[in-house]
Amino acid sequence: MPRTRTALRATAAASVLLVATACNAGTPASPDPADALDFSDLAQDPPAGTGDAGTIHWNLPYEPLSLDPIKTFNYAENTALANSCEALLRANPDFTVGPGLAEKWDQPDPTTWVFHLRPGVTFWNGKPLTAEDVAWSIGRHLDPDSGSYVATYLTNVASVTASGPLEVTMRMKKPDALLTQALASLGGIVTEKASSLAAGEDFGTPQHLPMCTGPFRLDSWKPGQAIELSRNDAYWDDALKPLSSKLELSFVTDESTAVLALESGELDGEFFYLPPAGLDKLRNGEDTEVVLGTSLAGWYLLGAASDGPFADPDVRRALSMATDRAAIASTVLQNTAIPARSLATPASWTYGRSIFEKAYDELPGTDVDIEAATKLVEDSGVGDQPITIAVQGSSVVHEQTANLLQAAGEAIGLHIEIKTIPVEQYGNVYVDPQARKGIDAFLSTYYSVADPLDSYLMFEKDAYNNYGRYDAIADQLVAARSETDDETRAELVAELEHRAVTDEAWLPLEYLPVILVQNKRITGSIATSNYLYYPWASAIGTR
Repeated sequence: MPRTRTALRATAAASVLLVATACNAGTPASPDPADALDFSDLAQDPPAGTGDAGTIHWNLPYEPLSLDPIKTFNYAENTALANSCEALLRANPDFTVGPGLAEKWDQPDPTTWVFHLRPGVTFWNGKPLTAEDVAWSIGRHLDPDSGSYVATYLTNVASVTASGPLEVTMRMKKPDALLTQALASLGGIVTEKASSLAAGEDFGTPQHLPMCTGPFRLDSWKPGQAIELSRNDAYWDDALKPLSSKLELSFVTDESTAVLALESGELDGEFFYLPPAGLDKLRNGEDTEVVLGTSLAGWYLLGAASDGPFADPDVRRALSMATDRAAIASTVLQNTAIPARSLATPASWTYGRSIFEKAYDELPGTDVDIEAATKLVEDSGVGDQPITIAVQGSSVVHEQTANLLQAAGEAIGLHIEIKTIPVEQYGNVYVDPQARKGIDAFLSTYYSVADPLDSYLMFEKDAYNNYGRYDAIADQLVAARSETDDETRAELVAELEHRAVTDEAWLPLEYLPVILVQNKRITGSIATSNYLYYPWASAIGTR
């Protein structure tokens, strides 16, 4: 039975409990509606700091693999770069796009963009920002041999050139509604051309950090320990000059250790993309504060099978119908989630909102229907063929979600096997086909830019992350991406969304907030998921 948006308007969370039954294969108790999360009340901007806090000790969920902007499309890497390496445009905490290194831009025709750079901006080494630096940095994504993780965002760019000392001209193959979002995030990050080329293969490694223009300077990267940054006193934007003098980003990967360090004050803060097991302790701690912020992220089961039982949409649909999303939200995610009906989060409805709201109500609901799911499995003829779901080691959320999926599968006649991959190797599953060999699906958070269309770009024909080679909406994606009228594009996206969701190419499980934990000695970090692109530490200081 289709559900209305009641969950999206539910009462704010009253308590956070991790129920023990989530650890076994049984069906957890249904959550109390009074404990449901209300995303409409999520924070965006905690109060700014008032004084220099000295060194801010912040934790990343793991050590970055690289700080080369074309090879960063994950939480730790983006969290580090957001404070140091700026983009041509700026993704603001409220999900709007505004001026960044470009102070203004023109569009003489639908396929030409001219960006005018700010005068007087310098890199940390004192050298001026030039149009050549910008054109080179963005142009790297256009090289098919570069290995850019975000090339898909710039796939419609034909060329980018320095058309003047402080002017960059971009010519498009076709109009692209996502261009400004791309240039305000990873696709628009600018590094100094000369120092980047001089680094060669070492660019973005601890041996040669990027040379950028941002409010915090990258000073050092001590492998296995921390990345150290210091305030850029020559930063061009007075409104975002850092309040505190230093920022240290550590790599405590074990959740329990990180929670203890936050409780003791050894760490000042961390962004959690999934709730740690000790979240209730942090919320009730005398010296810690937990802020839930507006997010463009969700918790999904990513389909990765191009053959076998999980390549059958009816099998995927059956597992989705049997999955108790309310139980995952309450028992696994500790009431910090809302059962998801789509891959695009409601926070991404930055245009055409009434269209997306109506389309949301028409999507399949999240109520469990074992009888209908069992019938789909029986009709599919899948028999006892195994379905292998990969999960990340050392993650209680991964393990418990997998247990519930396995139990749901067993209830409808599916044989689901769980494959645990060490946290240090899990990132390979996203980019290496060999790492996905024998895997039919894997659990992951996934975040987008502030446009629902972006939540479905992985289903473009040649997208590197179209793991299951699902192409039923490929042509619709092309049409929607080329449509620059917001209302028309919203209608197109709503249509392709309905097809992708009913085919369950990826299974949407939960909408997630940002979970910001900070010591009460400090305040000032933003709490929306644009911390991945915006200098979130600039306003952090003492209370």
